[in-house]
Amino acid sequence: MSNQKQGEEAMVSSFNDTDHEEREEASKDESDFSLKSFLWHGGSVYDAWFSCASNQVAQVLLTLPYSFSQMGMLSGIILQIFYGFLGSWTAYLISVLYVEYRSRKEKENVNFKNHVIQWFEVLDGLLGPTWKAVGLAFNCTFLLFGSVIQLIACASNIYYIDDKFDKRTWTYIFGACCATTVFIPSFHNYRIWSFLGLGMTTYTAWYMTIASLVHGQVDGVTHSGPAKAVLYFTGATNILYTFGGHAVTVEIMHAMWKPRRFKYIYLLATLYVFTLTLPSAAATYWAFGDQLLTHSNAFSLLPRTGWRDAAVILMLIHQFITFGFACTPLYFVWEKVIGMHDTKSILLRALCRLPVVIPIWFFAIIFPFFGPINSAVGALLVTFTVYIIPALAHMLTYRSASARQNAVEKPPVFLPSWTAMYVLNAFIVVWVLVVGFGLGGWASMSNFIKQVDTFGLFAKCYQCPPSASAKHH
Repeated sequence: MSNQKQGEEAMVSSFNDTDHEEREEASKDESDFSLKSFLWHGGSVYDAWFSCASNQVAQVLLTLPYSFSQMGMLSGIILQIFYGFLGSWTAYLISVLYVEYRSRKEKENVNFKNHVIQWFEVLDGLLGPTWKAVGLAFNCTFLLFGSVIQLIACASNIYYIDDKFDKRTWTYIFGACCATTVFIPSFHNYRIWSFLGLGMTTYTAWYMTIASLVHGQVDGVTHSGPAKAVLYFTGATNILYTFGGHAVTVEIMHAMWKPRRFKYIYLLATLYVFTLTLPSAAATYWAFGDQLLTHSNAFSLLPRTGWRDAAVILMLIHQFITFGFACTPLYFVWEKVIGMHDTKSILLRALCRLPVVIPIWFFAIIFPFFGPINSAVGALLVTFTVYIIPALAHMLTYRSASARQNAVEKPPVFLPSWTAMYVLNAFIVVWVLVVGFGLGGWASMSNFIKQVDTFGLFAKCYQCPPSASAKHH
């Protein structure tokens, strides 16, 4: 028993030594370039909180009123809270598995100084190559389409300020702008961007809330949701997607000086995000009702003012940041595939990363369906990446008595039993598989196919109001 205890202490000691070395290195940078370090080198719990809160809700903020119109006010509020806590729990599981993996590897004297640990590597180390392949496939596909959604959102938003170009042309332009994220080396370097990004979503959310209340209800407003099962489960899946931003959790943790302190950060980030998503979605749905069913971007209904234009511009900048968040793990995977991950030259790494942006750009032009694509990605990818795989991985990692006994992280204070954790994880797997992937997949794909049939692939201007010339004809 004493040998086992010494082993555990050695693992924890090794982990803390690594944290200390990273902290010392960051401090050395700070003494050399204080301003650069302040803006560029982030690794504290506050940086992680800003990264999680900023990354969790971006363009989806603009589609939540659309979801409320599909499923009704009460369901919208209840499911936001439900999926918010569910997402926080699975982010906690991911953090536990990361700590377990890193502790085991550092016990084997593996050094991660020039290597960013990713989720598929955690799965590989704990459960083997099959899990690695599954994790890699789901995570990369989710992040790819997450980046696609940011480009679509950029084009959709800018159109409400400047409609001299159609949305497809704006997608070309913003694709080029977002490609500059190849120059940001890792999540260490998102400190100032995360801070600004959260300020931008906070402004936009409260602008939507106040502008909707000041505008008041439109004439003859109706709130008929939920009217159809297909719409109800499409909306529910968009909300599931909202709180599924932790495809980058492992990378954010790895960028921390003390990754073990991550445990409850995602929950605290989610609680803050509730203050943005619940009031803005409820107020906008109250004001515009069923009109939102054909306006998946809330900006399209809010009256044009300086306040709205400011919100659009801030969301454009934020979407650039979120594009970088979603793309950076893909950049890491690509660097590892071509053997360039250890390269210290930022310019060389940036050039190597460029091929990752091209398919993202292409998909954004093929499927410009703002709103419906969120639900489709939520049902087919987020369900597994964010909810099912972490819950199953945790159950399998600690299935043996010895694994539970030697676990670096024991069950949390609020759920101190391994049995209770197993029951909760099993519930998540079944619920998300049936409701999220099954019913949500059917509904969101039905809706998505309907958009393709209505607007066609490569739609030039999805859900654009008719131009003045068209009205005369």
